[in-house]
Amino acid sequence: MIITIDGPAAAGKGTLAQKLAQKYGLAYFDTGMVYRAVGLDLILHNINPESEQNALAIARGLTFSKMIELSKHPEFRSDIGGQAASKVAALASVRAELLKMQQDFAVNPSFADGKKANGVVYDGRDTGTVVCPNADIKLFVTATAEVRAMRRYKEYLDKGFASSFDEVLSQTRERDIRDSSRTSAPLKPADDAVIIDTSDMSIDEVFNNVCQLIDKKY
Repeated sequence: MIITIDGPAAAGKGTLAQKLAQKYGLAYFDTGMVYRAVGLDLILHNINPESEQNALAIARGLTFSKMIELSKHPEFRSDIGGQAASKVAALASVRAELLKMQQDFAVNPSFADGKKANGVVYDGRDTGTVVCPNADIKLFVTATAEVRAMRRYKEYLDKGFASSFDEVLSQTRERDIRDSSRTSAPLKPADDAVIIDTSDMSIDEVFNNVCQLIDKKY
């Protein structure tokens, strides 16, 4: 079974994807990690994340082991890493280069320990429209910019990152515009995706609703 979950930053798709993967015994692939890895690698080498030539060179050399290594860096999950990932993801040639890595995982999904999985839950922005357009279940998880910014702001505070709510809200809106307006694979729900607005829902409510949807179909 292949499940795709797309949506803007801090909508709750990552938490939902991991809970679904655990419940149904599926592998989990956060596709945003490939873009964060390329973006962070550029930053660590003092290169502008919008430099397409340099980003493409790093994307071509990206491996799963390198991605895991970079994911341990403190800035990987910070707003700096997120903004860099969004800029890298707007580059059409880089998206094309990283697409095969993401699609191959659906053919041979595996868990972190290398054991074969019977399916995968994708977490991203174009997994239902581009990466796996034939997925069994497609979800598009969203929420208002204000709600998502507050979630991210609290997350940063918990991790000790210095920030302000207004700054996070501004960055959230900027990223939404960049993700939805890019010419290659813009952020949008697949035609057959189930759209879920989590603005006034707890993660447990979202999870239970999605489980009912999956169990009804399978």
